[in-house]
Amino acid sequence: METRMIGILHVKLLPFTNTGSLLEPKLSPIKCPIKIGALSLAAVHSAQKRKYQRKPRPQSPHSLTHETGTIDLRTRTQMVNFEVSPHRAVAAVRMLRIEQGGAFADLLNDSGKGSESNEMAYVERTLGFRTRDLENRDLKLVTSIVGGAIRWRKYLDYLIISLCNDENTFRNMEPLLLQILRIGFYEIVKIGMPPYAVVDENVNLAKLALRRGAGNMVNAILRKLVLLKESNSLPSLALDGVSRTLWRALATMYSHPVWMVKRWIKDMGQEKAVKLMIWNNSEPCFSLRANSGKGVTRADLITQINILEVTYDPSLHLDEFVRIRTGMQAVILAGLLKQGLCSVQDESAGLVVCVVDPQPGDIIIDCCAAPGGKTLFMASCLRSRGMISAVDINKGRLRILEETAKLQQVDNVITTVHSDLRMFADTCQVKYDKVLLDAPCSGLGVLSKRPDLRWNRKFEDMEELTKLQDELLDASSKLVKPGGLLVYSTCSIDPEENEQRVAAFLLSHPEFCIDPADRFIQQTFLTERGFYRSCPVKHSMDGAFAARLLRSAN
Repeated sequence: METRMIGILHVKLLPFTNTGSLLEPKLSPIKCPIKIGALSLAAVHSAQKRKYQRKPRPQSPHSLTHETGTIDLRTRTQMVNFEVSPHRAVAAVRMLRIEQGGAFADLLNDSGKGSESNEMAYVERTLGFRTRDLENRDLKLVTSIVGGAIRWRKYLDYLIISLCNDENTFRNMEPLLLQILRIGFYEIVKIGMPPYAVVDENVNLAKLALRRGAGNMVNAILRKLVLLKESNSLPSLALDGVSRTLWRALATMYSHPVWMVKRWIKDMGQEKAVKLMIWNNSEPCFSLRANSGKGVTRADLITQINILEVTYDPSLHLDEFVRIRTGMQAVILAGLLKQGLCSVQDESAGLVVCVVDPQPGDIIIDCCAAPGGKTLFMASCLRSRGMISAVDINKGRLRILEETAKLQQVDNVITTVHSDLRMFADTCQVKYDKVLLDAPCSGLGVLSKRPDLRWNRKFEDMEELTKLQDELLDASSKLVKPGGLLVYSTCSIDPEENEQRVAAFLLSHPEFCIDPADRFIQQTFLTERGFYRSCPVKHSMDGAFAARLLRSAN
């Protein structure tokens, strides 16, 4: 059983209990004597050593008021700790949740500051205290540190193990302590923050969130790291030897799973594989699509962006799109998304819609539609004439699609269908002009925007995914009318999920043939067989693939 300081009261905490994705301590009744009349407190401590400030809480029958503050007898008292920088506390807790499967690394928090209360609730449950409110600068730091530390996790862990001098120490390290070290190592090694500030802040966080000994450990390891970095003596990896040794060294140096590195070197060679990993580890660029369904042009969107003083580049490939390198948080906080003026959508996804070529009057089905980016873009192209059936197995994500369609004023041409596509195709009597299957895939083309995905995706997943893709392609083909079009797309750069799936499909479906996409996209995106393929390094956008497959008219 643990005793923890809360203000000037010692409160006993029962062992941690599982409450969802996090471990949360449960308070036992307060054991220190309290005289209700005089309100004297026996458990007095020198609270000045820690600068806590209580947030006002409404008086209730379950609380006691005293000059030191309000004591809630049922739940932990909320306190603000000004010694810990809020972005580090939030980053450490968010990284812990991501690693334990309770969250994902969302680099664009479209809730903006509105999600701050949720973040602080997680911080309080995990660390035992709150920090001051997050400011805009803090939000940017949280996003940058979480994304960067997760991308570079394998390399950071290599450094931590090297400095611990004992792999068992690393393996047995408390999860929260490990996140704090990763943050410190990332800040010092990768973004060059002032070492003294990084050491002081992370030591403080470890001491207050865990215990003094944890802080001492963080202090020793980070100071050793600073000395090695300043003397250019950081541990290094040898990039020679046999293939397996080379794969492991490259995987550690560029922080990717070994199986991905091996696969990419075999597919594209070492030089291109290294460039791809460098791209995946860089800060991503985001794109905005002006919502033409609501009458918003790119010029209108640029006017709004200029008001926010956000730098941008008009897309070279799509008339509705604008690229944003920095300043996306300002766009989100200004409410441009919530007003339905634009959507966050990568150009690679927009080009898939170009391959479909939706026209007013078309009857279209989007077979794996949610969360709906491509559905909404296609709907805006219909100009209120035609219909799109949006099928997805996830009811919650379909609900988001419906809400966004109303916001963007394209709900009049979208009908959602909650179903497994394989069952839906067997019972559906309608045949469609155009069928889009944006299939579930490995996501190997979007690793710069999904930094956690590289660690969640396993080699064994590839066989299961290709089997699912084959099943969904077969189901989708049943929905295409004679003379109609089937478009198969992924956000993967892996040939096994792309060209090889199309080849397997055509072998078992001779009524379909390849229709080259050269009329719909620029030459730079065309493969030799007329497929669409975007390359992250070459095109500075996410990796994606699409194939046009025409059904014979007979």
